[in-house]
Amino acid sequence: MGNVAEMRVIDGGKQDEPQRDRAEELRILEALLFAAAAPLDEKTLASRLPAGADVQVLLKQLQREYAPRGVNVMRVGGKWTLRTANDLAWLLTHESVVPRKLSRAAIETLAIVAYHQPVTRAEVEEIRGVSTSKGTLDVLLETGWIRIRGRRKAPGRPVTYGTNEAFLSHFGLEALSDLPGLDELKGAGIVDASLPAEFSVPVPSDDPTLREDEEPLEPGDLDLGLAPPAEQSEE
Repeated sequence: MGNVAEMRVIDGGKQDEPQRDRAEELRILEALLFAAAAPLDEKTLASRLPAGADVQVLLKQLQREYAPRGVNVMRVGGKWTLRTANDLAWLLTHESVVPRKLSRAAIETLAIVAYHQPVTRAEVEEIRGVSTSKGTLDVLLETGWIRIRGRRKAPGRPVTYGTNEAFLSHFGLEALSDLPGLDELKGAGIVDASLPAEFSVPVPSDDPTLREDEEPLEPGDLDLGLAPPAEQSEE
């Protein structure tokens, strides 16, 4: 009886060996994929596994086991790798702010809008003495420093531009009245000290209310989606 029991124990141990080998092969494969800086082909993986290991079968099994997890075993360009599950990729999206240097034209346009608001594109061009491309105003709109206020009560109903709170926040201003005046600009060397006597710098206003020569935007008025909602326009 003792011999029979002993034989069963030995036979059972032999039957468990393939399972232990498969588990160890899966562990090795998992470690290789985890440590790899780039996807690995099956030939490279097979060279690191014990002799006789079926790399294709192992990969398929590992792929099934990882399917419900946050990290999946994926085949990319004929090679294998570990990747974040597609439905969780949004959690790892990284957003960064890319600094953008404004052109001289954009800086001049921004200064004109700040001091002369509300101002139209044609008025900006008249003050600068040169034409202003639509792209220049688009860049300033994208930064959030200027906004479209309304439309001028004039032929063509051109849009009027003004600054907003983002402009004040970026430049550390409590109010537009804190912008430097003519004397400060001269002292800083920003404007020529020998300007004509009648030259003056306007005092900008923080009042967001439309002027008498402006009218509000209407829903659908602009393709840019910058018009206020219908309920705001109707008030």
